[in-house]
Amino acid sequence: MHEKILLVDDEKGIVAVMKSYFEMSGYQVISAYSGHEALQKISCQPDIVLLDVNMPEMDGFSVCQRIRGHISCPILFLTARIETTDKIKGFAIGADDYIVKPFDLDELGARVAAHLRRENRKQLHPVLRFFGQMVIDYAKREVSIDNTVISLSKKEFAIVELLSANTGQVFDRERIYEVVWGLEGDGNSDTIMEHIRKIRVKFSALSSHSYIETVWGVGYKWNG
Repeated sequence: MHEKILLVDDEKGIVAVMKSYFEMSGYQVISAYSGHEALQKISCQPDIVLLDVNMPEMDGFSVCQRIRGHISCPILFLTARIETTDKIKGFAIGADDYIVKPFDLDELGARVAAHLRRENRKQLHPVLRFFGQMVIDYAKREVSIDNTVISLSKKEFAIVELLSANTGQVFDRERIYEVVWGLEGDGNSDTIMEHIRKIRVKFSALSSHSYIETVWGVGYKWNG
C-alpha cells in the first residue's frame, strides 16, 4: 500500500495523531496546516484529501472549490459542523464524504480505505463502452446516444456507471445506494427509484431501448 494522503488541519495535535495512524497503516502522508499551504502542496498528486473545514483565513470549503476542478481524487471533510446546510454545501462543491469530529481513528481509516477501493475499481473500467446507439465514456463521465450528450447529475452517472460496468448483474436498491452514496448517505434506498426514473426519462428522449431493466421484486440490471 503506497497511497498518498494530503492531510489538512490547522490543529497540529490532530494532524500528528492522524499522520502517525495512517503511516503505521502503510500510507504516505503529506501534512498541511492551513488552506494556503494545502494549495501549495496539492501538486504532490494525492490519492485522497482529508480536509478540515474550520481553518482561519481560508477554510476547507474555499480550498475544495479551488482544487476540485484540478484533481479527481476523493475529498473528505473533517469538521465539527453537523448542520445539513453545511453538508449540502460541501457535497455541492465536490466533497465526497463528511467525517464529524470527534471521530474514531479506525472508522476514519475504514472510510479512507473504502473511498480508495472505489477509486481503484473505477480505474479498472474500460475508457469507452458501446451499447447500440449509446456510448459511455467513463473517463469523461459522459453518456451519449446518437452523438447527443445526455446531461446526467453526478449520482445519475454513478448509477449508470455501476450498472453498465456490470452488464446483466442484478443490483437491489440497497446495494446501489450503498455503492453510489457510500458512507456519506443519510437518506434511504427509495431515492434510487427516483434517480432511475429520471435517467430513464433522459434516455427515452433519444432512444426507445430500455437500457435499465427492472427485475421485479429484486432490483435493476443493465440491458445493453
